[in-house]
Amino acid sequence: MNENGTFFKETDAGIFFEKIGLKAILNTIDDGIDVVTGKFQVLYANDNLKKMVGRQELEGSICYEAFLGKKGPCRNCPVQRALASGRTESTEIRLRSGLILEIRSSPINLPSGEKGAIEISRDISLQKAAEEALHKEKERFQILVEKAPFGVVLVGEDGRYHYVNPKFTEIFGYDLGDVPSGREWFRKAFPDPDYRKRVIGLWIKDHQKARPGEAHPQVLKIICKDGSRKIIHIRSVTLEGGEVLVTFEDITKRKRLEAQLLRAQRMEATGTLAGGIAHDFNNLLMGIQGNISLMLFDLDPTHPYYERLKQIENYVQSGAELTKQLLGFAKGGKYEVKASDLNQILGKAARMFGRTKKEISLHMDLEKNLPAVEVDRAQIEQVFMNLFVNAWQAMPDGGDLYLSTENVLLDEAYVKPYGVHAGRYVKVSVTDTGIGMDEEIKQRIFDPFFTTKGMGKGTGLGLASAYGIIKNHGGIINVYSEKGEGSTFNIYLPVSEKRVEEDGSAPDGILLGEETLLLVDDEEAILQVGKALLETLGYEVLTAASGKEAIRLFSKNKDRIALVILDMIMPEMGGAATYDALRSIDPNVKVLLSSGYSMNGQAMEILEKGCKGFIQKPFNLQQISHEIRKILDEE
Repeated sequence: MNENGTFFKETDAGIFFEKIGLKAILNTIDDGIDVVTGKFQVLYANDNLKKMVGRQELEGSICYEAFLGKKGPCRNCPVQRALASGRTESTEIRLRSGLILEIRSSPINLPSGEKGAIEISRDISLQKAAEEALHKEKERFQILVEKAPFGVVLVGEDGRYHYVNPKFTEIFGYDLGDVPSGREWFRKAFPDPDYRKRVIGLWIKDHQKARPGEAHPQVLKIICKDGSRKIIHIRSVTLEGGEVLVTFEDITKRKRLEAQLLRAQRMEATGTLAGGIAHDFNNLLMGIQGNISLMLFDLDPTHPYYERLKQIENYVQSGAELTKQLLGFAKGGKYEVKASDLNQILGKAARMFGRTKKEISLHMDLEKNLPAVEVDRAQIEQVFMNLFVNAWQAMPDGGDLYLSTENVLLDEAYVKPYGVHAGRYVKVSVTDTGIGMDEEIKQRIFDPFFTTKGMGKGTGLGLASAYGIIKNHGGIINVYSEKGEGSTFNIYLPVSEKRVEEDGSAPDGILLGEETLLLVDDEEAILQVGKALLETLGYEVLTAASGKEAIRLFSKNKDRIALVILDMIMPEMGGAATYDALRSIDPNVKVLLSSGYSMNGQAMEILEKGCKGFIQKPFNLQQISHEIRKILDEE
């Protein structure tokens, strides 16, 4: 080619290259090389281009037909553009074989005197595949990050935030404009300087020795833009270039559920312990109450010891009330369940409370036609009284107490943490205008023996027993309170389809009898005092200190034993197994179940099998006399 850019006078380009030895050189090059005329006819093509196109002969063909199978030039034809601009032009094309070529066309003067182009074609198929894969990965990564269920932040080496994803903004309320740098973010997220200093210290410590790809998890309490507090699980990873990728997972709800589960497990374990203590204590009280009843039965009211004995009996009853609260907190403990109107129970408790606490203004908003709930009325009344007393103590200078009821529908998401069923509930709210509680007190408010009062001013069992009673009724009790803003206790009890039952009249006087009774108890003191009580009432009494002995005595005397008074908790053979054995001897046996526990699940199972009644220790002469006659005199 001379200085004017034209070939020498040879008319055949292939002969020209062959004469000067270029053809062999061009065939060794990895790229494809061809010469085309301005009318797109291929004058020359090296071997590599023929391999790319998949044709042994290209000379004389039209490039767009041979390369692409088209009937006209490409839309972005590099030959046309090079001839028009007078400089090298490039484009990318996809051959019919699937290969992707990058073509660079440079204008030349052909030996014929016409304009043409020399083209260099490079196979970039692998490069394009890699680029496409990388692009897809970027797209996928972007979609994942944009749609991720956790917040994502990219922090540069300079500490500036280069990116925050939508979930980060959703969690905290901050966008990239709010947190341009880590320093500003820490100041907003951790306003307490001591806590911020500790967090920054941990952050620096983790990342000073960080290796690329090494994750550093932390759980922190972060303040959101709206002032709310959230518990966040943070994982930070240092990247190769020194940037830090940080993810933020909101675990506030999970932590709350975990705390509720741990609390429920702790309360259940404590309840089991409390129930055992109450059972044993009730057996002790039974011994005391039984002996007092015997002494009072034979003692003239004018005797100087009579009033002292009555005082001791009152102390026994106070002890029994204390154990009732323990058993109310423990697993099981519904004594006499009836379909009831909570408006009536709440109203009765409020009237009793209002008569003694004139400094408290009561406000009631009760929903009309409230559906029935199946509850032990005395226990639920006790729950309300405990809440009223708690509210009164929170308002030492007087205040307002708001009581309300309503019919609500609780879904699965709401009831799941409490372990109850979704459905219709009656909601009772007790709201005071008192001093309120901080978070620490709220976490312990239902713990047994926890109290904020001074020594001698409370046992710490009132709210604990309220919690246990509501839980044992398949309900929910929770509290909302802020320091200085009062408190609201919400109670939810499941709706019953039954109609409300009316209250019966309380027994009066002592009822006597003359039948033969079998008294079964593993406590020797209970057997002695129980036998004496029953004999005082006129009965002939046989005693058994175990389930096996009870079966032996009943087998010999089944024709004359009118009633068996059976202790529920005994070693080796308990009340349930003993009852089953008695029924196998006589299917019509009459049994009165007696226990230091309340009417829990095990007692209910025995009653459902046909047991005639239940009496809780400690009981006095009047109570046991009425229970016995109620069973023996039934038709």
